Amino acid sequence: MNDSQAEQKDPNLIDRREYRKRFKAYMARIVDTAKKVMDMPLENKVSWGSTLEEDAIKFANSPAVLFEDIALTYKEFNGLVNQYANYFISKGLKRGDVVIIFMKNRLKLLAIFTAIAKVGAINSMINTELRRKSLIYCLNLTPGKFAVIGGECIDLFNEVKSELELSSIEEFYFVPDLGKLSTPSGFVSLPEVINDFPTSNPATVVNVKNNDPIAYVFTSGTTGLPKAAIVPHYKMTATGYLFGEWATMLTSDDIFYICLPFFHSTALQTSWSACFATGAAVAVGRKFSTSRFWDEIRKYKATGFSYVGEICRYLMNQPPSPDDLNNSVRAVIGNGLRPEIWMDFKKRFGIERVAEFYGSSEGNGAFVNTLNFDCTTGTTTGMYAIVKYDIENDTPVYNDKGYMIKVKPGEVGLLIFKNVSPQKFRGYTDKKATQKKLIQNVFEEGDEWFNTGDLMRDQGCKHAAFVDRLGDTFRWKGHNVSTTEVEEVLNVNDQIEMSCVYGVQLPGTDGRAGMAIIIPIGSIDDFDLRTLAINLKQNLADFAVPIFLRFSSEISVTATYKFKKSVLKVAGFDIGTITDPIYVMLPNKSEYQPLTKEIYDNIIAHKYKF
Repeated sequence: MNDSQAEQKDPNLIDRREYRKRFKAYMARIVDTAKKVMDMPLENKVSWGSTLEEDAIKFANSPAVLFEDIALTYKEFNGLVNQYANYFISKGLKRGDVVIIFMKNRLKLLAIFTAIAKVGAINSMINTELRRKSLIYCLNLTPGKFAVIGGECIDLFNEVKSELELSSIEEFYFVPDLGKLSTPSGFVSLPEVINDFPTSNPATVVNVKNNDPIAYVFTSGTTGLPKAAIVPHYKMTATGYLFGEWATMLTSDDIFYICLPFFHSTALQTSWSACFATGAAVAVGRKFSTSRFWDEIRKYKATGFSYVGEICRYLMNQPPSPDDLNNSVRAVIGNGLRPEIWMDFKKRFGIERVAEFYGSSEGNGAFVNTLNFDCTTGTTTGMYAIVKYDIENDTPVYNDKGYMIKVKPGEVGLLIFKNVSPQKFRGYTDKKATQKKLIQNVFEEGDEWFNTGDLMRDQGCKHAAFVDRLGDTFRWKGHNVSTTEVEEVLNVNDQIEMSCVYGVQLPGTDGRAGMAIIIPIGSIDDFDLRTLAINLKQNLADFAVPIFLRFSSEISVTATYKFKKSVLKVAGFDIGTITDPIYVMLPNKSEYQPLTKEIYDNIIAHKYKF
């Protein structure tokens, strides 16, 4: 057997013959839109707003947005967007201004976002699950001309308002939700003031360029707090074709259900944009609910939906039902669908196409499963490399010339993307944070690459599979958790001398659950766990609160005084090998309790729904 034949039998590799067959058919299908995207220079005037205006002509009477009992066609949605845009223009909003958006999923969020984009201003998309310190930081990080606050978020906003730097904000707008609240003092009811404004397209759209920022999306920061990643219009326009026409083959007859939050890139940059690019309709879900998910899919007659891996896991954990195949879904877009449930998930719910992807809000490259192979993040047109990485010492492996070494097909390594135009890393609002993501002299003197911080498996045929996340960030409940941010909250506690946070694997779940090893000041018997739990919940999003606490007298470090997180991750919460006391916060509980043998066994047996 030659090497080529051996490779074909490796389950970690893409079959070369099948790859050539699918690639040929794929290129024949996308040739027209591929030319359209490739001819889309960054300085042209194709933008999110101009895309909607084209749709309002081409798909005038096709549904654009469905939300609960409301259905708007593309013409109607564009008219609503224009009312918001024309009002904002009358108030002096202009290209490059920033508008703070603090709202949860609903139709008005999509309309307001698009209106701001038509003006050429920037939507600062605040994560509605942030609390206290992180929320204050993000609201202050991108000072805005206006602030738009949803009725569902007004209490959270008011809790931190006294600690915000509000000098740049000229107007506070309130968007009531189901009419439950009257407009608070100091706010203007945005839906009311737009009523008398025209539904005609504003003149500003022609001045918006594809390279202009459309949004700031907040990502987990290894420095301890979120960073504002800059999202340009072209990430919405070009990505729409990639996912809409090339990966899922959506048309104006499709209805795509999105229940992920729109401050999340999977909803904003990939799924919604796929609909705009093809004239498909967006069915907006307020949030993901395991019990209501398929009912909403059937209500909207959705032919697709967006996911993160945890959603797929939750749906698979439900008892099998005769209605499992009673749906119209044929294609899905998302990331994190684990290989061990991939095939069963497709079969159980009758899903034909899985447009799994790998990417980040700020990254300069992405992988997309355009050829519909199983158990892969797909391929990329970008210049990338997967290089050998020493996990134990948390550093790339270098050859005797001081350059990095590419892995062989089937091997795992660190994914990096070359930082060259048009694949330039746009970075964050913080220039120092931007520079930290770039590495130089990787394969030759003077070259520059973007460090994704993620481990990928080279599957051959320019395909790769996500393996794990490195460093000070891990993924839990569909969110990136900054370990440094959690450590900062822990370390200000006067009971704690030092802490180290990391992610550990939980059987039957996706991502990693948060765990903190703590060196207490004084005896563990005198430690106030209740106060610590309250403090964590007040200052962190629910998904960032550690599930496990391990108390120890020391934390192992490297020669350069970095925590040996790889050792801690391997040890996990195994009370059979760890002699330190461990505490756990079980699902639907608000306090930590000792991790006993019985609780440990029940966790391993999947008896708790984390």
